[in-house]
Amino acid sequence: MIRPTGRRKAIARALTTLLPLAPLADIETIRRDAAAPHLKTLPVSIAVWLATIAHIRHDHTDYEKLLAEGYDRDSARFFVIDQINGWLTKWRATRLLDPDDEDV
Repeated sequence: MIRPTGRRKAIARALTTLLPLAPLADIETIRRDAAAPHLKTLPVSIAVWLATIAHIRHDHTDYEKLLAEGYDRDSARFFVIDQINGWLTKWRATRLLDPDDEDV
């Protein structure tokens, strides 16, 4: 058994706070992604948020379909904001995606 590190525990707490009603399968994917090496230098809350948005975008929206249809990344991201916020709302997230935020 792998013993939880301080960062793993912090990720678990952040997920419970951010997404109280998200299904376990989604939580496990987001947890794994938030612990990825490229997010390790970020604060836990930001790593969890970025992993959450990326997971929803790729697994629960039309984002990939829009890219396949020839939309550029920024346009495809713009068109799925409402879908992402729908999932966040369904999971009772404590934060929603801001359409004016250009970083996500």
